[in-house]
Amino acid sequence: MKKTALKWLTTVPVAVALAFSLAACGGGTGATSSGKSTDALAGSDQQSLDKYTTKDVTALDKIDKSALGLITPGTITVGTLSDAPPNIFIDKTGKFTGYDNELLRAMGAKLGLKVVFKSTDFAALLSQVANKQFDVGSSSISTTDARRKTVGFTNGYDFGYMAVVAKTDSAIKGFKDLKAGTRIAVVQGTVQDDYVTNTLKMEPVRFADYNTAYANLKNGQVDAWVAPSQQATGQVKPGDGTAIVESVVNTQNFTAYAVNSSNKPLTDALNSALDAVIADGTWSKLTKQWYPDRKTPATWSPGSKAVKVPKG
Repeated sequence: MKKTALKWLTTVPVAVALAFSLAACGGGTGATSSGKSTDALAGSDQQSLDKYTTKDVTALDKIDKSALGLITPGTITVGTLSDAPPNIFIDKTGKFTGYDNELLRAMGAKLGLKVVFKSTDFAALLSQVANKQFDVGSSSISTTDARRKTVGFTNGYDFGYMAVVAKTDSAIKGFKDLKAGTRIAVVQGTVQDDYVTNTLKMEPVRFADYNTAYANLKNGQVDAWVAPSQQATGQVKPGDGTAIVESVVNTQNFTAYAVNSSNKPLTDALNSALDAVIADGTWSKLTKQWYPDRKTPATWSPGSKAVKVPKG
């Protein structure tokens, strides 16, 4: 797999009905609706990233749990996906798990709150958080400015990669090979959809979920799949006849949990809990567990500006 060390790029999961079904993206992604080019591979700088990162957080013992505006007192109700390993998925025992969800469980424990997950599609997730059907949205969400018009976000807990997946015998070996006439699969509403539609100026083949997009690549209905690398890694298996042919690092719009934009107490509490799990080594442990071969870019760090990732 070829990894190009460009500075920034954006990834995130989402969903919609099967190819060409253009149901409205409840998350307000700004991907295909704006028509404006937001080149995910163009690069950015740390200053533009840091403008959304808090300087510090409230001490955990100062958090008023009665003021968090939770749907169920004492419980964080979370909307998440079921099919996007290694970030958010349901395992063979029926448990919601994955990097994003296990990190959120650890954060809930720091706050003394129960965390309950419920399955949904990303196409509806952000609007469901905005409408207070869920307290939090957990699905490796890239924090674009367009999405901030719909929901609020915590500080960042992750970054990502954007990938091109193709057949092993394909002439497509990276982003440069995505040209007119290439049938490109995306999950609608994602930053990948935005990139193909508004930057490459091509009409992608849009699918409801990662499983379906990848299945159509394997059976030859599409020529390539532009995907978040995390989810591509979770789909591509030995013997499939496919490969992640290029993967580009992303830290431009960090990954964060979505919260109703009016619920600052909950956002503040989650930011405090995030700093706590970073400081005690939990973030590093989970990152190593779920991304054993990945290195965190030196230009990016999780949580508030005040917290430090422990060395070693």
